[in-house]
Amino acid sequence: MGHNGIIAEGSPTVRGGRVADAGFRGVAHDRRGHGRSSKPYDGYDFDHFADDLDDLVTGLDLRDVTLVAHSMGGGELARYIGRHGTDRVRSAVLLSAITPAMAVSDRNPNGVPQKVFDDIKRGILEERSQFWKDTSEGFLSANGSGTRATQGNKDAFWSWAMQECIEAGVKCVDAFAGDVFYDDLAEFDVPTLVVHGDDDQVVPFETTGKVAAEFVADAELKVYEGGSHGIFTVPGDKERFNKDPLEFLKK
Repeated sequence: MGHNGIIAEGSPTVRGGRVADAGFRGVAHDRRGHGRSSKPYDGYDFDHFADDLDDLVTGLDLRDVTLVAHSMGGGELARYIGRHGTDRVRSAVLLSAITPAMAVSDRNPNGVPQKVFDDIKRGILEERSQFWKDTSEGFLSANGSGTRATQGNKDAFWSWAMQECIEAGVKCVDAFAGDVFYDDLAEFDVPTLVVHGDDDQVVPFETTGKVAAEFVADAELKVYEGGSHGIFTVPGDKERFNKDPLEFLKK
C-alpha cells in the first residue's frame, strides 16, 4: 500500500480505480452542500471547508497524504494548509484551481469582474437547471471548433451541479469571489503540481494557475493546450490527467 491519498472533490478528479491499481488509497469527499454530503444552511466559506477536510483527515487518521483539488476545491486545499499545516500532507495537486484569487482587485487587476459572479448567482436562483445546462458549454470548452467534449460530458456536469443545494450554490459563489489565498499558498512547503488548461473559460489560467505555480516554491506546472476547466472529464485531456498525477504521486 502506498501513502494515503485524498481527492478533495466528489467528482472523479482522478479515477479511483487507477489510484488503487497503482497501489494508493483514494479517499473522495463531497463538499458540504454538494453531492451526498449534508446540506446545511450555512458554513459556506473556506474556513469551514478547510475544517471539514481536517475533520475527515484526522477522523480517518490519514497521514502522508497527497491532496488533489479541482476548481474552488483548490481554495479549500490551500486554506487547509494555511490553517492546519502540512504535518499530514506529503504533496498537493491544484487542478484548474481558483488559487490565489479569482476576483478583480488592485492585486489581481486582470481578475474576473463582479458582474460574472452576480450572473452566476442569478442563474442559480432563477432557473438553475437551464443555467447549468448552458454553463456546461463553457465549463467543457464545448463552444469552440474542434472540441472533444461529448454530450455525456455535458450531462454528467449537469448532474453534478444539480446535486448542489441552492444555498450552497449561491454562498459558494460569494466565497470564491470574495476570498484570496496568497497567504495560504505561502505556507506550502510540500511538492506541488499545478495543472491547468489554457482554454479554461471559468478560472482563467493567466491569473490563477500561472500565478500559483510562480507563487509556490518549486511548484511543477503542466499546461494542457486547449484544455477546458473540465479537463478531468473531456476525452484526451482526462487520459493525460489520469497519468500526470500518478507520475507525480510516485516521485
